[in-house]
Amino acid sequence: MLIHPNTGQEFGSPVAPGTGWPGDPATPRTPVAADAARVSALAQQAGSIPELDAVVSMCRACPRLVTWREDVAVAKRRAFADQPYWGRPVPGWGSERPRLLIVGLAPAAHGANRTGRMFTGDRSGDQLYAALYRAGLVNQPTSVDAADGLWAKQIRIVAPVRCAPPGNAPTPAERVTCSPWLDAEWRLVCDQVRAIVALGGFAWQVALRMTGASGTPKPRFGHGVVAELHAGVRLLGCYHPSQQNMFTGRLTPAMLDDIFTEAKKQAGIK
Repeated sequence: MLIHPNTGQEFGSPVAPGTGWPGDPATPRTPVAADAARVSALAQQAGSIPELDAVVSMCRACPRLVTWREDVAVAKRRAFADQPYWGRPVPGWGSERPRLLIVGLAPAAHGANRTGRMFTGDRSGDQLYAALYRAGLVNQPTSVDAADGLWAKQIRIVAPVRCAPPGNAPTPAERVTCSPWLDAEWRLVCDQVRAIVALGGFAWQVALRMTGASGTPKPRFGHGVVAELHAGVRLLGCYHPSQQNMFTGRLTPAMLDDIFTEAKKQAGIK
């Protein structure tokens, strides 16, 4: 078995906590959520973002997702055969006190499941971070791995599902099991957040539920739609920066720039 020279991590297994992976929030003593009830309990107990990130990164509550993410971390994609894979749930990334929250979907098998950082190491992330850089919301236009020096300016990126799912499709039960993690994250950051960008229609519905948006009818998703929720929080819709959306022109870099320029304004980020 090959060993990574910097972290001591085996190349053919998911990252174990406490092995020196850059930014790993967990230690060998971090509790593990083995089922939905434990997810709920640990999420409710989390008193800070670092504490939440640690327990999220150790979750094993969904057997199908655990098997898939770890199998991918062993089999790998040929282009990344010489790299270790994170192979664990991916916590949120960015500021602990964000004014702008970005809601995605789930980690990509060879993206965040490999690098351990949201939207890092795949084509969607390439487009997202380049747009965030143009808007002045991150310090560099690329996000390659967890040790590349990227930092956020008053933004945080989260997802309703924290493990890479087979076929990019978590089951309804898996989404429900994972939801307390996002609820806890919102609880810990909501006092600072002034704007939310939902990347796609599913993320839009998640954001409405997460924030407890009331009223009938609920605001409908659309690219460029801005909905006022409560306490001055505004929700902005954006097509997901997937490879398909960018390739077909349904979403363009200019369209992304418009969204994040407006989101920065709505969030009051200077």
